[in-house]
Amino acid sequence: MSFLGSFFKKSKLDAAIKHVKQARKNEGAKADQLYSTAYKGFAEVLAKDLLFSETLYNWGFALLHQGKTKSGDEAISIFEEALSKFNFCLTVDPDFLGAAIDGGFTYMELARSKGVPPSDDLYELAKQSFLNANRIQKGTASYNLACIYALRDENEECLKALDDSDEHGSLPSIEDILNDPDLNNMKSHQWFTDFIEGLKVKEAEAAEDAVYKTEAALDAEKADKEEAQASVPVVEPSKDSVDSKEKAE
Repeated sequence: MSFLGSFFKKSKLDAAIKHVKQARKNEGAKADQLYSTAYKGFAEVLAKDLLFSETLYNWGFALLHQGKTKSGDEAISIFEEALSKFNFCLTVDPDFLGAAIDGGFTYMELARSKGVPPSDDLYELAKQSFLNANRIQKGTASYNLACIYALRDENEECLKALDDSDEHGSLPSIEDILNDPDLNNMKSHQWFTDFIEGLKVKEAEAAEDAVYKTEAALDAEKADKEEAQASVPVVEPSKDSVDSKEKAE
C-alpha cells in the first residue's frame, strides 16, 4: 500500500473512532446514527482488502464445517461464530460470492441445530443470503433457494428456482436431487416428476451428442490422415538409376 493510501485509511479510521466516542455520549436515534457512520467508516478502511476478506471467509468456512461435526449448544455457538465471519467478510467485500453462499448454508445449519420451523427468521436470512449470491453471480444459489421454497411448501417458487439453476448450470446431479431431504415435500408432486424426467431426457441427449461428436472427430482425424498420405508424392526412379542398377548386376 502506498504512503498516501495508508494516510487516507488512517484518517478514515480516526474519524470512525471519533464517531464512536460521540455515539457513547448520546442516546437513541442520534447515537445509532453516529454508530452507523462509524461502521461505514470501518468498512471503508477494510474495503476490498483481498487478504483480509479471504481470511475472514476461510475462517468462517472452517467454523461451518467444524460445526457440522458437533451437536446441541456447541454446534449452535460455532455456527453463530461462522456467521459473524461471513457477515464481516461481506461488509468488507459485498461481492464475495463464497461468503454469501456459505453464509446461507450456515443459517440453515443453525436453524436445524435449533430445531426451528422453515417459517423461522433463520430460514429467511438463509434465503436472503442466497438471493445475494445470485445478485453477485446469476444462478449460483438458485438450487439452494429451491430447497428453502421446498421446505416452505412453495411449489411454484421451487420449480422456478430449479429451472433457473438448470439454466445456469448450477444444478446437482439427478441422483443428488432425488436424495436431497430438503426437497422431500416436493417429490410426490407431478411437476417434480416431470422436471426430473426432463432432466433425464436432456442427459440422454447430451450423452448421445457426445458420442456423435466423438465419432465425428475420429472420422475427421481418419480423413485427415488419408488426405495427408495421398498428398505424399510418389518418387519414380530415374532411367539412369535403373540402368546403373542393371549394369551392376
